[in-house]
Amino acid sequence: MSTHGDPVPLTARASGPLTGEAHVPGDKSISHRSLILGALAIGETRISGLLEGQDVLDTARAMRAFGAVVEDLGGGEWRVQGVGTGGFAEPDGVIDCGNSGTGVRLIMGAMATCPITVTFTGDASLNARPMARVTDPLALFGAQTVGRSGGRLPMTIVGAREPVPVHYVVPVPSAQVKSAVLLAGLNAPGKTVVIEKEATRDHTERMLAGFGAEITVEQTNEGRVITLTGQPELKPQVIAVPRDPSSAAFPVCAALIVPGSDVLVPNIGLNPTRAGLFTTLREMGADLTYENPREEGGEPVADLRARYSPNMKGVVVPPDRAASMIDEYPILSVVAANATGVTEMRGVRELRVKESDRIEAMATGLLANGVNVVTGEDWWSVEGCGAGGVEGGATVETHLDHRIAMSFLCLGMASKDAVQVDDSGPILTSFPIFESLMTELGAVLER
Repeated sequence: MSTHGDPVPLTARASGPLTGEAHVPGDKSISHRSLILGALAIGETRISGLLEGQDVLDTARAMRAFGAVVEDLGGGEWRVQGVGTGGFAEPDGVIDCGNSGTGVRLIMGAMATCPITVTFTGDASLNARPMARVTDPLALFGAQTVGRSGGRLPMTIVGAREPVPVHYVVPVPSAQVKSAVLLAGLNAPGKTVVIEKEATRDHTERMLAGFGAEITVEQTNEGRVITLTGQPELKPQVIAVPRDPSSAAFPVCAALIVPGSDVLVPNIGLNPTRAGLFTTLREMGADLTYENPREEGGEPVADLRARYSPNMKGVVVPPDRAASMIDEYPILSVVAANATGVTEMRGVRELRVKESDRIEAMATGLLANGVNVVTGEDWWSVEGCGAGGVEGGATVETHLDHRIAMSFLCLGMASKDAVQVDDSGPILTSFPIFESLMTELGAVLER
């Protein structure tokens, strides 16, 4: 079933060329953090270009429950009147984070060093996902947690009344875990230190500095060492959210595999900790170019132009690139199915605990559509069928996962026979205009 209501099946079939400009929504990662840090600042933060997908709207609702004033001014413009570091009030009810693993884990971090008790829940997909990876380090600050077996939601967290700073080595590459610890460290006295052996998306560090926190980042023999001085007074900001590279991946990749396509995706964030997919596509031989590169709000951005690329070849994606493209492996495997040769994706164990087991979901769906796939615990490989060689014709189970749904709809746009997803409803969580945007470019999508 869908995240918010009855299932909404959707079918994609081969179309003419995809052409035009694809104005994808604002970056989901930056949108979540803008609301949370705005709520922890003193004064009014103004946000433009906020992603108004359900995941981010759930975070906005949560910030209101903690006492911040969060207003939708229309047209992607929002204002947040913050309560200050450590100023979260105890919510009257349960905090429902819907489908958002990012939202719930970051909010848990932000409240864990406040003297309040909060119960979290989510939809069926989120309630099946592991939370111990976040609650374990939060316990080091003094927070207490009671949840379902396996560290799953619904879960109640009792925030630390006298928090202490921590020194934490992130055991697996995870921007969510790192960010939760840093947000908890905001209200702990002294210096909280987070060490990550592999760099992950660094929006939290950049934005904390922008809001006036004292934070340093060093590359050492231990790894990337982030030091945050606790209990700052965060200063409100004016934030222009760049467009989301993870959302841009879908029109970009569809253009690469649909004959005759030429699509421009303007104003895409190209933070180097997020751009691994585009690097990989170019290695495969994709006709993908960056136009008008610039910097906005401390983040590198550019306009991406993607043209049909019938001669792409399979590659081995190195494990150390996984953190910079972890959400893009499903759509990369769709491109790989339309290339020649084998594409290997390794070091991607994290995909097993996303909104769904994405390795299993993609492998099952690709096999049903005539693509050979081999999987392991933390890897999978796709044997390409060549340009236009995917048979298609199957209905794919999305497992309440927006990226699985969008990936297989893109596959259908270039397959011999139509591809149906059992439920397109979860797409609303991150890319609410996906269907209309792709249709305007020329895609054939049928309910």
